[in-house]
Amino acid sequence: MFLTRWGNMMTEDISLEERKVIYRARRGLKELDVYFDPYVKNCYLTADPFEKEMFAELVAQEDPDLLDWFMEVSEPPRPELREFINKLKHYVHG
Repeated sequence: MFLTRWGNMMTEDISLEERKVIYRARRGLKELDVYFDPYVKNCYLTADPFEKEMFAELVAQEDPDLLDWFMEVSEPPRPELREFINKLKHYVHG
């Protein structure tokens, strides 16, 4: 079996659902990757279940919607998503 390290965890410790979310977080859009990449690498695997659920819901959205939400052109459908987006923005920009 091929094992690698992800943060402070071995890849065999990562659940299938967590792997799917991590894969979906790789957008290829600089405007989104600047927020998603640091969170995935530093926070996602140790986040509480609610936060993991928020991130999974966020990465399941379409790129144009995400861009609008992050740029505050429009609002996400749920206030919890808006709060989580603000947390990601604060994490990156301080």
